[in-house]
Amino acid sequence: MKTKTKLNPFYKYNELECGTDEAGRGCLAGPVTAAAVILPLDFNIEELNDSKQLSEKTRMLFKPIIEEKAVAFSYTHIEPAEIDQINILNASIKAMHLSIASLSVKPKFIIVDGNRFKPFETIAHETIVKGDSKYLSIAAASVLAKTYRDLYMETIHEEYPMYNWKQNKGYPTKEHREAIAKYGLTKYHRLSFKQLPEQLKIDFGL
Repeated sequence: MKTKTKLNPFYKYNELECGTDEAGRGCLAGPVTAAAVILPLDFNIEELNDSKQLSEKTRMLFKPIIEEKAVAFSYTHIEPAEIDQINILNASIKAMHLSIASLSVKPKFIIVDGNRFKPFETIAHETIVKGDSKYLSIAAASVLAKTYRDLYMETIHEEYPMYNWKQNKGYPTKEHREAIAKYGLTKYHRLSFKQLPEQLKIDFGL
């Protein structure tokens, strides 16, 4: 027997409430990716939760279901060069704004994972700490942001396989940092981030 998800369906029970979240904020390489999702009133996926609490297999299973059932969804990548220019917080918020702006249906209310956001147009919003584990639309956005970013990292892995981005997705793992120390930085690395703990001189020759 199917059980109801533990997440709340809506913050204000508004049929055009948009949830938004980002993925990849703490990575050394690759974009920060955000997604925005408007769900229908009757939406329910058993076990949908914060993407970090789900396995990669489960996230990829949920991705097409969310996309099929959503009233509207969108995602946006902000590349490393722009992250370096405007900083990761502003890049994350910009990615959310662009995702919301790209929705095929304009939301009436926005709920945001975390505690930092800038107003989007004249639409009211609410920031919610750990919102991706409390509200369905934010959880759905977290899954889309994570899966689209992972697919992006798997694609650029083919260009620079020595960093093993298909596995570490650009996060600061020991393996990734050892590869940076050995091979230097690429055009996909964030130059404003501390790439190595000891800040060794890095070869920019790639």
